[in-house]
Amino acid sequence: MMQKPRVISIAAVSGGGKTTITNQLLSKLNNAKALYFDDYEFQNCPDDICEWVEKGADYNEWNLLPLIKDVQLLLKDNSLEYIVLDYPFAYLHNEMREYIDMTIYIDTPLDIAMARRILRNYKENPIEDIRNDLTNYLVRGRAAYLEMERTVKPNSDIVIQGYFNPSFIVERILEEVTNRLS
Repeated sequence: MMQKPRVISIAAVSGGGKTTITNQLLSKLNNAKALYFDDYEFQNCPDDICEWVEKGADYNEWNLLPLIKDVQLLLKDNSLEYIVLDYPFAYLHNEMREYIDMTIYIDTPLDIAMARRILRNYKENPIEDIRNDLTNYLVRGRAAYLEMERTVKPNSDIVIQGYFNPSFIVERILEEVTNRLS
């Protein structure tokens, strides 16, 4: 009998390296597929992340049914060994929790994450857009980053410093996968 694929979730703040690490990890694992949280349009979910955090950040307010259905579908694929989730909530969402075998939190310093976001998001935008984003971060957005550090980080199986080279981070994750999931 084939073993079901193992589900590994990668969490970090915005700009923390989730997608980079997920993509590099995917290329190193045998028979693996990835799902990316940002690829989904979730219905009936918080519209304003900052307001959601201000109200207490109930992770179960998120209707993750489209993502859950895709995970369920991939879990039936006997050719897969791993499913890698670029997913920000670790074990904090009750419905998703039951599908995850291991969570990794990339603990990226907030200044590095912000610099990455600016470089990623504002290649062609006017400086005023950058000013507006930084103002929003200082006024409201930083609380969302701190929420992740306060809740998602301690609810992860492994915490890896996000200032390391992505190749080093991936090698550390592969070691942990071998030690914990093999």
